[in-house]
Amino acid sequence: MTDDAESALRADPVMRRLMERRDPYTEREWSEFERIVVAVAYQSISTASAAAVTERVFEVLDGEVTPERVLDADESALREAGLSERKVEYVRNAARAFRESDFSREALADYSDGEVVERLTEVRGVGEWTAEMFLLFVLEREDVLPLGDLAVRRGIEDLYGDGRGSGEDGELTRAEMREVAERWRPYRSLATRYVWADYMADEE
Repeated sequence: MTDDAESALRADPVMRRLMERRDPYTEREWSEFERIVVAVAYQSISTASAAAVTERVFEVLDGEVTPERVLDADESALREAGLSERKVEYVRNAARAFRESDFSREALADYSDGEVVERLTEVRGVGEWTAEMFLLFVLEREDVLPLGDLAVRRGIEDLYGDGRGSGEDGELTRAEMREVAERWRPYRSLATRYVWADYMADEE
């Protein structure tokens, strides 16, 4: 964390308290392709269920989560690990795309955030949320705010909501969450990682 980032985030009293009790780097370091597989596993299911599915999928692949291993893996084994038929299709689509094109950190270094999202979402099964997770956790871009992520939204709601939102039951709307996050610019990624770490810790 740079001094500028720390100073900017500590100007927000809620974030300052959060920074004193959480480590924003608890997420393990994934390879580019691993992160896509993990993101697909997490689509539309609970965090706990997704973590269990991810672990089983990695076991099926003997810990070598590469495009080649995914394409060679038995589909029924991936299904038994917990991936739906559609998610098996998605991870195989991603495997083919990663085998045919370079999605490494180095290859994408000169691409803007929007261009990275555009390239990744050309792969069927990789949506905007998955691409934003890639920007945040793999490319470590500075100013990503992935409000498509349920944990991030719930984390912001828990920290900043308190029934003051204009949404249903006083919850914050996404527009209000973006307004909250304006105070974190241009370090919204780091703030998001703090919010993520806080929410995940409370879920354990």
